[in-house]
Amino acid sequence: MVRKIGSRYTANQILGRGSAGTVWLGEGPEGPVAVKLLREDLASDQELVGRFVQERTALLGLDHPHVVSVRDLVVDGNDLALVMDLVRGTDLRTRLDRERRLAPEAAVAIAADVADGLAAAHAAGVVHRDVKPENVLLDMQGPLGPGGSHPALLTDFGVAKLIDSPRRTRATKIIGTPDYLAPEIIEGLPPRAAVDIYALATVLYELLAGFTPFGGGHPGAVLRRHVTETVVPLPGIPEELWQLLVQCLAKAPASRLRASELAGRLREQLPLLAGMPPLDVDEPDGEEADGGYEEAPAEPEAPRERVRRGAVPLVPGAAPDSNRDTHTSMRVPGPDELAGGARGTARAPRAAGAPRPGSARHRASARRRRITLGAAAVAVVAAVGVGTWFAVAGDDAGAAPRDSETSAPAAP
Repeated sequence: MVRKIGSRYTANQILGRGSAGTVWLGEGPEGPVAVKLLREDLASDQELVGRFVQERTALLGLDHPHVVSVRDLVVDGNDLALVMDLVRGTDLRTRLDRERRLAPEAAVAIAADVADGLAAAHAAGVVHRDVKPENVLLDMQGPLGPGGSHPALLTDFGVAKLIDSPRRTRATKIIGTPDYLAPEIIEGLPPRAAVDIYALATVLYELLAGFTPFGGGHPGAVLRRHVTETVVPLPGIPEELWQLLVQCLAKAPASRLRASELAGRLREQLPLLAGMPPLDVDEPDGEEADGGYEEAPAEPEAPRERVRRGAVPLVPGAAPDSNRDTHTSMRVPGPDELAGGARGTARAPRAAGAPRPGSARHRASARRRRITLGAAAVAVVAAVGVGTWFAVAGDDAGAAPRDSETSAPAAP
């Protein structure tokens, strides 16, 4: 299906669908382009259209090798579109789905590229607000970098800000992807550059481990973990790299590195990571014991498909958000909810094959151990009791004659 986008562009083929709209392969006056056509409900929002036009100068001014450049913004009737450079490659999520986790050298090289792009954006006063693997494109036609990584470019600048209009979300909603949301956004503070650093550190953790540090289960549990839990160490990576992750995942925004600092520090790690294989850690189990959800009895575990978590309302019984699987619009949790903690939902990495503490498999294993120990204890008690009975009985049997001898009257 071919459609006109404004007076200068033609959209020829759908390349993909996201939470905010559809990406098309298009053609413009200067050749092939990618056209992100926003959803019709967004295009019909006049306030959002006004914000879209206001962002035009900032978005068109972003020019960096690790940023997908926005060439044009089109407002035409019901069409609201970003016209961008066409990157010949795939997104980072597709690579993760295929490989599950990357070798540390390649993961760090990709994160350093994205940090460079963020540094340019932040210097121009633009905050991305939705850094995640879906928004990182890998240029398959670019030169290979450390660890065989393709150049990484960050895309979708401005989309989260456009969706998050004050009338729609002020003080009541969270716009973003739960696994990558910085704690200050969850607590209702305005997003600054530091939220992108937190999200990028989460992406790097995911590239190394195969799962995000605070994800899993109901989005409400994910939000609480971001605010209340500390990140659990990843076994097998250099201490210097781990400390970088910890600093950039700090709860306090001021404690995190700036994007330019992070890019430099990551590249300093590359020589230490050369030739290191992907980490051998298991993904935490998906079962989460979190307030109000009844746990099913433990069953023998069967191989499970890796299911992408969808957007689920934070308030049970509320209607699901229309943003589908990448953006989630949720009620901002109150201080009492955030203070409640996740109660055993920490996603601690562990050696391959070992169950996660608190998981169904771990609980079943613990129950088996308790039963075994209980049976052993009963056996010990029984053995001790029988031994004691024999000892007492033996003493009684040997003591009877002595008693008769001492109590018998003397012979005349």
